Amino acid sequence: MSQFWLYYKLGLYHVLDINAYDIILFLVVLTVPYTFSHWKRILWLVTLFTLGHTLSLVMAVYGLVRVSSALVEFLIPLTILVTALFNVFTAGKKGNRTYGPAFFVTLFFGLVHGLGFSSYFKGIIAGEENKLLPLLEFALGIETAQVIVVLAVLILGGMLSAVFRFNRKDWVMVISAVVVGMVLPVIIENYPY
Repeated sequence: MSQFWLYYKLGLYHVLDINAYDIILFLVVLTVPYTFSHWKRILWLVTLFTLGHTLSLVMAVYGLVRVSSALVEFLIPLTILVTALFNVFTAGKKGNRTYGPAFFVTLFFGLVHGLGFSSYFKGIIAGEENKLLPLLEFALGIETAQVIVVLAVLILGGMLSAVFRFNRKDWVMVISAVVVGMVLPVIIENYPY
């Protein structure tokens, strides 16, 4: 049982590590357009991220895929940028929250980020006979941490909206624009070509 907590906490801290804020930024721009009334959709999106992350870790750990780390480090902030820009251009528009684009980008980000973490994770589970169980325990920690971040974004958005009386469109635009400003330098710094 102590092994469970080891991998679970590793997944939890993987998302909540302030020094590795890319997942947090992605979750912020993924969640900011929604309210608590959209909880099912948000849960699906967060779960898709975890599935993508876990799938790419499984493929990397078992040697089924190998991708350049420079490309992965470029794609991670690029995916955050795409999500933030989608928010900026669709904020306040009715009916623009279709499932397809958000689900695809979320799954893609999970796949990309899992590849970015795969070398480190392979080193951690190198001595394990059964590699699938630690992967699933790690995924459970990721899912828990994501729910924490999503709840924080929803609560903060609801409180600020109630206190300062700004509309949802402004909230989405401002937060997404701030994230765009944060990831652009990272994209430029990690440009692989």
